[in-house]
Amino acid sequence: MGRVINFNAGPAGLPLPALEKARDELIDFKGSGMSVMEHSHRGKDYEAVHREATARLTRLLGLPDSHTVMFLTGGASMQFALVPLNFLKSGQSADYVMTGVWSEKAIEEARYLGQTRIAGTTKQADGRYTRVPGQAEVQFAPGAAYAHTTSNNTIYGTQFHTFLDTGAVPHVCDMSSDFLWRPTDLSRFDFVYAGAQKNLGPSGVLVAIAKKDFLAKGRTDIPKIFRYTTHAENASLYNTPPTLATYLMNNVLEWIEGQGGLPGMQQRNQAKADALYAALDRLSGFYSVPVEKASRSVMNVVWRCPTEALDEKFVAEAKKAGMVGLKGHRLSGGIRASIYNAVSLQDVQALVSFLDSFAKSNG
Repeated sequence: MGRVINFNAGPAGLPLPALEKARDELIDFKGSGMSVMEHSHRGKDYEAVHREATARLTRLLGLPDSHTVMFLTGGASMQFALVPLNFLKSGQSADYVMTGVWSEKAIEEARYLGQTRIAGTTKQADGRYTRVPGQAEVQFAPGAAYAHTTSNNTIYGTQFHTFLDTGAVPHVCDMSSDFLWRPTDLSRFDFVYAGAQKNLGPSGVLVAIAKKDFLAKGRTDIPKIFRYTTHAENASLYNTPPTLATYLMNNVLEWIEGQGGLPGMQQRNQAKADALYAALDRLSGFYSVPVEKASRSVMNVVWRCPTEALDEKFVAEAKKAGMVGLKGHRLSGGIRASIYNAVSLQDVQALVSFLDSFAKSNG
């Protein structure tokens, strides 16, 4: 069987060249006689991969010296707890902007550790989200320990195209599902985290970008393994890192560089999103997109057919046509195409063709 067109929301598809390189090096990494996953994380062979991945990411992002890169484990869900554990001190409160399920989970974890406040939300009475808030709809408390936002909302298909200004309040952002989709000035953020399994690589490794001055304000009365400063000071090698996942991430970063870096990714991703949304809007008599146009995600496109039965039929017939991962999240239903970096324009064009034929035969 040939490779399918993968629209999964995560773990998502990886660029074929990154996988092919891993296949070729899996048994014998660079003539070392063993796999990269068998190498000691203290040895020169793996350390070279680790340093290269850090340098590539720093270069792609154009990170200033004021910020540092960390490769961590536990995924974004772990950071929901570690962020307040490190930065929400006694007597302080943290602001959260609720724009979807993952921001709800983030504030839920923070409430176990200290005071929290909802600075803004676009949650509807039915529990859904169809847009992100504008600057005027969000009020950050001047003395907040930090303000937490979620840049892209995987389940409901909404995204910030212009980031909120948190003023003097340190800005913490979960960018798990749209990290590296375009050039982004991360110097304006104090802490950014992103699970790799969308645009970066396989599940198992998480990237965190932190302002060094913000890290220095973290608590020192918690176990060392939970302190971000521990991992930053040890180049993410304090304990055994996810070596294979980091190696694969480095392969993906190399592929991104070869595609023209982040400007190339933005051009590629915008073309895919434009093509898919144009088709859905053209066929609006059959398909409906619940997200307001100004908040539509470039990464996760959601829509519905006229009935739930047709939604199910669409997903089933698309799978037969070689397209997988289109079933909407259980909380939102409908259909979702996650068109992350590795998805090609040709993949999206195949989906557009299927949208046309399905609407014609079922309308």
